[in-house]
Formats: sequence, C-alpha cells, structure tokens
Amino acid sequence: MSQLVADDDHPQQRYTSLYTDLSRTVRELGLLNRRHRYYWIRIALVTLAFAGVWAGVGLLGNSWLVLLLAGGLALVLTQVAFLSHDGAHRQIFDSKRWNDWTTRLLAAVLVGMSSSWWHSKHSRHHAAPNQLGRDPDIGAGVIAFTPGTFAQRKGLAAWLTRRQGWLFFPLLTLEGLSLYVASLRHLFRRTASSMERIEAAIVLTRLAGSVAALLILLPVGKAGAFFGLQLAVFGICLGGSFAPNHKGMPLVPATMKLDFLRRQVMMSRNIRGGMIVDFALGGLNYQIEHHLFPSMPRPTLRQVQPIVREYCDLHGVKYTEVGLFTSYGIVVDYLNNVGLRARDPFQCPLAAELRSAGGRDLA
Repeated sequence: MSQLVADDDHPQQRYTSLYTDLSRTVRELGLLNRRHRYYWIRIALVTLAFAGVWAGVGLLGNSWLVLLLAGGLALVLTQVAFLSHDGAHRQIFDSKRWNDWTTRLLAAVLVGMSSSWWHSKHSRHHAAPNQLGRDPDIGAGVIAFTPGTFAQRKGLAAWLTRRQGWLFFPLLTLEGLSLYVASLRHLFRRTASSMERIEAAIVLTRLAGSVAALLILLPVGKAGAFFGLQLAVFGICLGGSFAPNHKGMPLVPATMKLDFLRRQVMMSRNIRGGMIVDFALGGLNYQIEHHLFPSMPRPTLRQVQPIVREYCDLHGVKYTEVGLFTSYGIVVDYLNNVGLRARDPFQCPLAAELRSAGGRDLA
C-alpha cells in the first residue's frame, strides 16, 4: 500500500484517497472474491437444522423438553438471519439476482420475515452509521439512543430512560416480536410492490404454518410457551449481536459531512473473541471491516482485519476493538447516561482527533 502525504488543507480528499488505496490493495489480494463453498455448506446446514428442530418437536410431542427446541429453533433462525444479511450485501454470489432471491427465500421461508423491509432499513444505517436524523438504528423508540430523544421524555418515561441500560437486555426479549410486527407492517402497506406482495404471501404461509403445526403437535398452552420462548430467544440473539457494534460510539450531527473511511471506522466497534464469537455474532464482530467492505464474504473478514487495523494505525484513524462483555458494559453505561451527554454529541476527544488530523472544516 502506498503511503500518502497528509494534506491538512484538504482532509476529506486525503482520507478519500486513503480509502481508495486500501480498497485497491484488498481487491488485489483477492479478499473480495466469493466463497461459494462456504455459503452452500452454511445454507445446507441451517436448512437441515431447521427441519431437524421441527422433526424433534413432532417426536417429543407433549413433553416439556420440547421447550428446549424452542430455544434451538431461535438459534437456527438467528443463523439464517445472518446468512440473509450476507446475501443482502451481495456477499454470497456474484449475481445480484441470485443474492436477492437467496436473501428473500432464506428470510421469508425459514425466518418468516421480510428481507425487503430489513434491507431498506439496514442500507440507511450503512450509509450514515450513528448520524443523527439519518441512521434509523438510533431513531426514537422504546430505547432512547440520543440525548435529543431523552430530552423529549418527561416524568416516568424520563425516570425509566435514566435506567434503560439495565432494562436493555430484558427488553431484547421483545425484539423478536417487534421485528416481526415491523416486517408485516412493511409488507402490507398500501404502496407495497408486486414482489413484496409475493413476499407477503410466503411470509404469511410460513407463519401460519408454524402456528398450525404447533397447535396440532402440542397442547395450546405448551404451543404458546414454545412460540413465546422462541421469539424471546430470537430477539436476545439478534439484538445481542447488533448492539455492541455502534452503541456507545460517537454520534455524528445531522449536518456534518465526513469522508467514507472515518465515517465507517470511527463510529464502529469490533468485538474480539475468536471463532466462538465469530459464530455467535455472525461475523458482525468484524464490524469495521464489514462497514468498509460490505460485499466482502463473511469468512474473509478475519483475514482482512489485520490489514485494516494496521492501515488505520498508520494513518491516525481511531480503530476500536474490545471484548464481548466489555462491549455490553459500554452499551449499558451509555444507555443509562445518554441524557447526561453533552449537547454536542460529537465532542472531545474525538472531535479533537478529527481537527488535529486536518478535519477543522468538518463541522
């Protein structure tokens, strides 16, 4: 990789050139090449696991042990969701059409969720991570992720928000239900496309089929417990994999313009932990690399990480990596104290780092 000379009068152009240089190196090393075998094996395994769980439900029947399979199904669906995420980013195949259909079928047939809804939301997040007014992942909701959202809350809502960090993980048990509701609302809006109407039919068939199967195989109470437990574990798994990546990292004002390299690296957090964490988080623990190269196949992220980290260190771009439990601690602390943050969310020391790197024209 070439070493570029800093141009303090044109910081945006300098960092844009740095990303172009890094991207060229990554491409020349073949790190953006598809990994078809990896993904075909993964797709086959999750499909077999999905079928195996339902076969197990039929075999166990009216036994409380069947609730263990509810947790197992949630784990399988989480892995399917990760694969759907990869397909949406064009990581699996070279063909856009193949990626789109793989994503759509994995999400709709196995998970019972709309991939088009999720892709629209997720694309906006990737375009402007942690930017106020642009990143939907920090928009107003049950959890207040920004000082502005906190400031609008009064009375009991404000009291709860000051303690929301401790409520975060219990609230994740409702995340699965929230995702399904948002997905269905998206599919049944008046402006839904013809493809989304097809997707809606598949999703409804999948969800109705699951409910019918549970009611046929299990007593009503046990079927309800199975469905509720599966939703709760699914929400914890997905929410627990997304939360460590950006929560507690700097917020970017709505009007601030930032080059691609720093926008993606400085607002993201990697999670160290080896292959177990790689599996549990679906490769999202390499969040920095994923944001820099969204179409890079998941198994390649581990290979590109040392290149990206060294490059960031060389050019003074802050690269953040912590352990999994440390990251959860950061998230809880941030959420408990979001109302105490300074009025300028993009404050020192990060703003100082940007300005010292020649970014005085960013504000």
